[in-house]
Amino acid sequence: MNIKTDQKAIEHFLSHGVERILPTPEAFKEKLLKGERISAYLGMDATGKLHLGHALNMMKLAELQAMGHRVILLIGTFTSIIGDPTDKSAARTQQTTEEVKEHAKNYLKLATRFLSFEGENPCEVRYNGDWYEKMTFAEVIKLSSEFTVQQMLERDMFEKRMKEDKPIFMHEFFYPLMQGYDSVVLDVDLEIGGNDQTFNMLAGRDLLRKLRGKEKFVLAHRLLVDENGAKMGKTTGNGVNLEDDAIDIYGKVMRWPDTMLIPTYELCTQLETDEIATIKKSLAGGENPMKYKKDLAYRVTRWVAGDEAAEKAQAHFESVHQKHEKPEDIAVHEVKEGEHALVELLVSTGLCSSKTDARAQIEQGGVRVKDVVSTDPKTMVQIDSEGVLIQKGKRHFVHVKGV
Repeated sequence: MNIKTDQKAIEHFLSHGVERILPTPEAFKEKLLKGERISAYLGMDATGKLHLGHALNMMKLAELQAMGHRVILLIGTFTSIIGDPTDKSAARTQQTTEEVKEHAKNYLKLATRFLSFEGENPCEVRYNGDWYEKMTFAEVIKLSSEFTVQQMLERDMFEKRMKEDKPIFMHEFFYPLMQGYDSVVLDVDLEIGGNDQTFNMLAGRDLLRKLRGKEKFVLAHRLLVDENGAKMGKTTGNGVNLEDDAIDIYGKVMRWPDTMLIPTYELCTQLETDEIATIKKSLAGGENPMKYKKDLAYRVTRWVAGDEAAEKAQAHFESVHQKHEKPEDIAVHEVKEGEHALVELLVSTGLCSSKTDARAQIEQGGVRVKDVVSTDPKTMVQIDSEGVLIQKGKRHFVHVKGV
């Protein structure tokens, strides 16, 4: 395998979106410049929907793959059942094996947007259930002896729970230990993850040194956070999911506060530092943020969903939100002719996830029937063969027709 040592590509890998590289970025840069083929991995627990944070880490892995290095995508089919306690104020709800398998299958499908699983240097796929399901309890005890309770209690989320008199379950102590042991089994030179995973990644570095006498580097990626500093992702519910419709992705980015413009440009685009500095200067000089919001929304949508989808999403936004036109491709939902409760229509059309959600949307003035805002959850709607246009929020429309 021919290893590329282009200095510009290496500098980009070491700096773009990176919070820190341990033990030192200089040592890892030297390793890359030597042309040694390294093994790097990214681990993801199959616990929900993939979001932009996952995409950032997969793109980092893809940079190494393009250089010719060995890359591994590890799906935590076993650790998913335990649940990572990182940043959690309470224990995670444990998932079933069936739920984990379904998530894992979807993860691989989405990962193909960023990583190549074919060709000369395909990304390897591993599942940590392959080794943890075979471990004996004696082996688990031996492995756990490599860490102390004091080390685990140093974690911020555990300290917080203790102060708030909230329980810390024994199985949660095992998570960083198991993530650490993944590095030993995979025998890697580098682990990539968000900076909230630093503790767990360093646990792997400690174990690899103790059990194999080998150094492992850790690359902690900056997190995409909201204006309050909270991580945007599957737990907080305010992030962009990779399986979101392109129109939703574009709309979500447009709704982010102006303060997120520069950080998102830095993390989610390939713009050079001087280009981002120009944007920052322009905004400071009074330029309307809308210009850059649209550009950023387009770039993020194109990155996740592709060129064609991004073009359509931008056209939809300009038509519906700026010109206040109705979209051309409104979904049609058929129901029996007659009178229907608006709450039930919102749920059956998929505009709302539940009756509770539907009532809340109506009471907040977020629902229109025939272009008229409806604020009464008891509203009844007469449906005939011509149909009725129902709108939720600014972006979601359904044409309900009677049959």
